[in-house]
Amino acid sequence: MMENKLKAIIVEDEEASRETLANYLNKYCPDVKLLGMAASVKEGLRAIKEYQPDIVFLDVEMPFGNGFDLLDQINDIDFATVFVTAFSNYAIKALNMSASYYILKPVDIDELIAAVDKIKEEKSSDNISINSKILVENLNAVNKLEHKIVLPQMNGFEVIRVKDVVRIQANDNFSDFHMLDGSKKVICRTLKHYEELLADFDFLRVHKSHLINLQYVQRYIKGKGGQLVMTDKSEVEVSQNKKKALLDRF
Repeated sequence: MMENKLKAIIVEDEEASRETLANYLNKYCPDVKLLGMAASVKEGLRAIKEYQPDIVFLDVEMPFGNGFDLLDQINDIDFATVFVTAFSNYAIKALNMSASYYILKPVDIDELIAAVDKIKEEKSSDNISINSKILVENLNAVNKLEHKIVLPQMNGFEVIRVKDVVRIQANDNFSDFHMLDGSKKVICRTLKHYEELLADFDFLRVHKSHLINLQYVQRYIKGKGGQLVMTDKSEVEVSQNKKKALLDRF
């Protein structure tokens, strides 16, 4: 029944890609009802207004503006966005920061089904569009440290500013975020995940168990590897093989 289905539109400039994605949705995603397709940002905005979709499958790169430009023109994003993109380090990093859904081209059926399933799970919550909102804020942020990151937790997620993180410590398959206000957040992602995600944001892995925000280093104590004293008065061990990379940053 249509009322139980997720209403969707596709915004994609390549006709072949539109048709392929439409066929996949019709064949493999029975909980999705495709209401329309658009070939540009302008047509996409019109289709969103007309159909009021639950999901927008959005191509990142299009002529006369990209998918991010489309979202930037919508004041109140009340739909989930699944970005469809070719390999692009910049786009992938931005999408990961905001925990947005994305599928790499050529579209993999299993990835498509997984994205739809995740959105179905979250449909009953008020958080279905937060990913896209955070993404737009990050893309518009002038200062990188003003960027926000979505942290998945056991009972939902939390949005924090990158500049409020002093350090991150490995905790088996979890990561402990030590915040500027003294609080600690236990996040269900590995430290390696955040090492890659925050590499461009003045964060440095100084030990197998420690990722630090260089903005909050207060003091370095010499030693085989040495130790860092952070502004929160915590002491962080530096691995011998990480020492040179750390000192080079200063």
